[in-house]
Amino acid sequence: MSKDKVFIFDTTLRDGEQVPGCKLDTPQKLEIAARLDELGVDIIEAGFPVSSPGDFNSVNLISKLVKNASVCGLTRAVRKDIEVAAQALKHAKKPRIHTGIGTSDSHIKFKFNSNRDAIIERAVAAVSYAKTFVEDVEFYAEDAGRTDNEFLARVCEAVIKAGATVLNIPDTTGYCLPEEYGAKIKYLKEHVTGIHKAVLSCHCHNDLGLATANAIAGVQNGARQIECTINGIGERAGNTALEEVVMIMRQHPNLMLDTNINSQLLNDTSMMVSRNMGMMVQPNKAIVGANAFAHSSGIHQDGVIKNRETYEIIDPAEVGVTESSIVLTARSGRAALAYRSKNVGYELTKTQLDKIYALFLDYADSHKEVTDEGIHEIMAQSGFEF
Repeated sequence: MSKDKVFIFDTTLRDGEQVPGCKLDTPQKLEIAARLDELGVDIIEAGFPVSSPGDFNSVNLISKLVKNASVCGLTRAVRKDIEVAAQALKHAKKPRIHTGIGTSDSHIKFKFNSNRDAIIERAVAAVSYAKTFVEDVEFYAEDAGRTDNEFLARVCEAVIKAGATVLNIPDTTGYCLPEEYGAKIKYLKEHVTGIHKAVLSCHCHNDLGLATANAIAGVQNGARQIECTINGIGERAGNTALEEVVMIMRQHPNLMLDTNINSQLLNDTSMMVSRNMGMMVQPNKAIVGANAFAHSSGIHQDGVIKNRETYEIIDPAEVGVTESSIVLTARSGRAALAYRSKNVGYELTKTQLDKIYALFLDYADSHKEVTDEGIHEIMAQSGFEF
């Protein structure tokens, strides 16, 4: 039985760049865009062209550079935005305009001082106008996570009739629980006339730490595009992390879902984005954090040395990491010490290991981590001939 494809829409260069202090210059954006294309993402959201001349230029140059992915430009439901985006995207092999408007009662009342019918009119007008420039038009219903499902369905039906090819259902504030977000996608699949003409997309924020869980709940309930960023960067607490959703689908074949992503490039791509944005990846970050495949507990180390799968559900090589890391600390056991010692040239007998282990614990108690140099120091203290 074949797996359904989930399209990966990467917004590192748009939503990801909205992180304070993470502004990219044009050469950096081009470097990242080229890597995203090589990585296998289906859509690259290159920027918000009307926002500045620099963003317009970057979107324009990325459109010329990218060979495989669709290139997308963000707009508001404003004619000038759409015209500028179309101009920026004119060289793209597969251009997409991403336009939309807020649909929650909060946005309608406080942001637009409007009403539901007027919002639908503006949504339809924006999609219809975008459609005069490009065939591929994505509509976003901002704050869909807090939008009444019945009204959201009305909006979706109207923009499909106007020509929208993708429906972005953002949990803009990261408020939804996974079962709520999944149920919202399911409701739209079952209640929107013409839904078969459009792809439902998940754009989830991480304010409550649920972005990845919500995106997976969305595709489990019929969405077939996930909007995400490398390292999960983005507004406030960030966006759905690309590397997480890709590997969740790979590690759970029962979902019958997969992507075109070359996962062996994930670790290197993570480091590239981190370097260019000057934003460190937290060590305990799933998939690409420095500690994702590191083991310091003696019980864990012993298990991994005997069989990697004891404590690792992903082969590090799958995501471009050379090997698991056995980190020596005061919590490490004899098996880890023997393993690391062998790697630096010491084959220990059981008697030697027992004596050296006591020296090792004394040394480890005064050091956060025992390095290869530390192992040599311990061996010199032992008095053994090697």
